[in-house]
Amino acid sequence: MKEIVKIFYKTLFLILVIFSVNVYGKILSNGDKNAKVTVKVFSSLTCPACANFHSEIYYDLKKDFIDAGLVKFEHHPFPLDLAALNAEIILRCGIIDEKKFELLGTIYKKQNSWAVGSDINIINESIKKIGTEFNMKEEKMNSCLKNDKSQDEILNQRIEAQKKYKIQSTPTIFINEKKYSGKVNYKQFKKAIEKNL
Repeated sequence: MKEIVKIFYKTLFLILVIFSVNVYGKILSNGDKNAKVTVKVFSSLTCPACANFHSEIYYDLKKDFIDAGLVKFEHHPFPLDLAALNAEIILRCGIIDEKKFELLGTIYKKQNSWAVGSDINIINESIKKIGTEFNMKEEKMNSCLKNDKSQDEILNQRIEAQKKYKIQSTPTIFINEKKYSGKVNYKQFKKAIEKNL
């Protein structure tokens, strides 16, 4: 009997481990999963430098490398404040995968209009307004913002990133697991990508 109980608990533990990997493993990515180069960007959606990186690098990278199947681009959440956390939650709130990077770009583009002030309720309303531009329903977004699992998923990814990559500021960028410390301009970044192809 003791052996059966032991097997049961071992099985239950394995199921929980597998489930937690699935829950905490959702990374927003774009491009061929088998691409030779993986670009990981750890960013906070309220960070102006992150918005700048996205506008200066991502769109050219998509045109030249991601759409060609040469690069996989990963957005990793590293929220530095509650506003950034809530924006990440909206980014994951039931919108189809094909639209997520479009929404991400819009959140960055409109950063100066929503990531302002100290009243989180006003900030949330501004983030949701952006969501409605993508046909997201307000009730659904409210539900997502109240969902502890969504918050836990993002915060756990942040904790894991801190442990593994020792993130000290945002954005922190890795190209094939090697930290990129060059200038934030596409010409320099393109050279770093081409070295890995």
